[in-house]
Order: sequence, then structure tokens, then C-alpha cells
Amino acid sequence: MTQLSRSAELLKNLIRCPSITPAEGGALNYLQQELTRLGFEVHRIIFSDENTPDVENLYARIGDQAPHVCFAGHTDVVPVGDPGQWKKDPFAAEIVDDQMIGRGAVDMKGGIACFIAAAEKFLANRNPLSGSISLLITGDEEGPSINGTDKLLKWVNDRGEKIDACIVGEPSNAKTIGDTIKNGRRGSLSGKLTVHGVQGHSAYPHLADNPVRGLIDLLDSLLAAPFDQGTDEFQPTNLEVTSVDVGNPAANVIPASASAIFNIRFNDLWNGQTIAEEIEQRFKAGASSARIRQNKPGPTNFSIEWIGRVSPVFLTTDKPLTDTLSNAIKSVTGKTPQLSTGGGTSDARFIKDYCPVVEFGLVGQTMHQIDERVEIDDLQTLADIYYTFLDEYLPDNGA
Repeated sequence: MTQLSRSAELLKNLIRCPSITPAEGGALNYLQQELTRLGFEVHRIIFSDENTPDVENLYARIGDQAPHVCFAGHTDVVPVGDPGQWKKDPFAAEIVDDQMIGRGAVDMKGGIACFIAAAEKFLANRNPLSGSISLLITGDEEGPSINGTDKLLKWVNDRGEKIDACIVGEPSNAKTIGDTIKNGRRGSLSGKLTVHGVQGHSAYPHLADNPVRGLIDLLDSLLAAPFDQGTDEFQPTNLEVTSVDVGNPAANVIPASASAIFNIRFNDLWNGQTIAEEIEQRFKAGASSARIRQNKPGPTNFSIEWIGRVSPVFLTTDKPLTDTLSNAIKSVTGKTPQLSTGGGTSDARFIKDYCPVVEFGLVGQTMHQIDERVEIDDLQTLADIYYTFLDEYLPDNGA
């Protein structure tokens, strides 16, 4: 077999660390070893919070001048599911048909490996270094995201460090390396609707109040009309009902309550407060219409519980960052990448409060899947793009 590239070798060793959220699994130990060897000052920080597991994070920096380029990512991975369904051990990093198979291959240990390989080559060619390079790595991205990037950014800021630009190594590309840069994300909000009724016998509905009828009515009111038509930079706002639950095992009993969980992805026409107010107004309209509620006076009785934190919508318009990365991609691949705000959320939602941020990594088609895998050639391509970006973004001292 052909000798592995530096980025592939780094990824192999990272995959072999079973770092399922929130376990460190040896991944941060390995990163610390490699980054210390390259001259980075490495910090390991554990954050804690009530009702969430402790999470270990890593921050490494080399240089003390501006501009300061940061690479952000996570070593934690999602569970493998049934290991018996994988072609190979999900933590063995074996290569089949020029693809490395393993949990975290693209999401996102591959991105971390490529950036370190790029930084290693860059530092070898730029001595002394002008500017600064850092890595901000969490073990909490696939989990509740409470004891990870958000707190680590505050820790860095409290040290008086300013980041000028950040690349998050999430698998941003849709089909091939270089097709997409994520320069923003839609906002996200989740909630639980509960309709409160009166339990009773299904043969005597006049003595009960069926909350299922009310739930159908409220959900119909919620989903009947589009929230908007989208904007120049963002897709239309979209809401999905992800769970409906009555918790009633008896076929002849009208339940006391019925609930539904929903998630909305909203564009820059809204913020967390305004979209929540719109949802509440739609529920109130549905509760007062009494289209399904039979022979019962008064509006449907309901309550809303908002789940977790609001993920705000954001858009990065910093031309030095987006243009330099786009030029690096075109230089290496010949492609002009599309700027996109589609998809879900990432830790970029925290980073955007501190500096301009974009997401660019590997192809994301197999992330979280059985047999998650990456093309070996893609690892070298991504490392070359990161290297070219560093070479163009950081000043050359002429030495």
C-alpha cells in the first residue's frame, strides 16, 4: 500500500481514540503531543455545569502577533450504532477502496488532521512566524454544547486574546472538496406543545375533553401558512413537528394530555424572540377556532415549553476571510466555491460573537452514518487548501 499522507496518518491515530461524547478517549492527549512538538503552547481545560457531564477541551496557540487565525473543531463523535453493521471496526481506521473508514472520519477528526498537517508544513516554511495560529478543540459539540466551545471562547477572551478569523472544520462540502463554504447558519429553536384535556371513557366523550382533538387543531394552525419566502442569503423558514406523544396505552380511555415537539429553522427575517412570538400567536389562533373541539365552550387549554437555547441566525460578510479561503480553494481545486447558509447549526454560532467565522472541511455525505468514511485523496486536498489559506492570509516576513 502507498505510504499515507501526513493528514491521513494523523486521522488514523485520531479515529483510533474512541472519543464518544463526552469521553476524551485519548484524542486530546494525542493532539497535545503533536501540537507541543510543533511548538504550540497547549492548554487543557475542563468545564462543568449543573446536570451536564464535565467536558475536557484543548486550546493551543503559536505566535503572539496579529493577525490571529483560529481553527475550531471537535474530537467528540456520535455513537457508532450497531458495530456489527460496519464493514470494519469503527475505531480501527482501516482503508478499503482508497477510503478510510471510522467514526469521526469526516465529522470531524478529518478536518482537524488536515489543519494540523497544513500548519506543520506552514511552520516549516515560515520561520520566524508572522501572526498567530491557534486551535480551539472541544469534546462537547455532538452533546449538549454547554461545556465546550462557548465557555472555551470566553476563557480565551478573558486571557486578553483576540481572534481575527476562524475556520470551523465541519464537513461543509456537499459532493466534492471545494464546492461549498458555509458563511452563515439559520437560527434554530425547539419547543414542546402540550394540550391539556380531561381524561374520561371514550364511550362518554361529553364527560371528558379529548386533548388529541385540540392538538390536531393547534398543529394545523401552526403549519397552515408559510412563515416567509426566504431572503437573498437564506432559505425560507421551516418548521418540522418531530414527535407526537399521548402516552396512553388504553384504547378506550380519552387521555388527559397530548403533546408534540417541534423544531424551527429560521432566517434573518426573525430572531429568537420574534419567531417564538409568531409561534405562540399561531397556537392561540388555533386554540380559539374550535374547529375540531366538539360541544366544548371556551378555547383549547395549552402550554408551551421552550427546549434548550436559541441558536441565533448569523451571516459572515468579512471579505478578507471569505475571499482568501475561496481563492485558496480555487488555487488547489480549480473550483469556485458556493457560499451557503444551509444545513443545521454548529459551534460557529458561538464563534461569530468574537470574530468572523466560516465553515470549511471535508465532504459530509457519510457523517453520522454506518461506515462513515473519507476519500484518502480528499485529506491531502483539504490539507493543501488549509496550507494555501494560511500562506495567503498570514503576512510573509520576508525572511
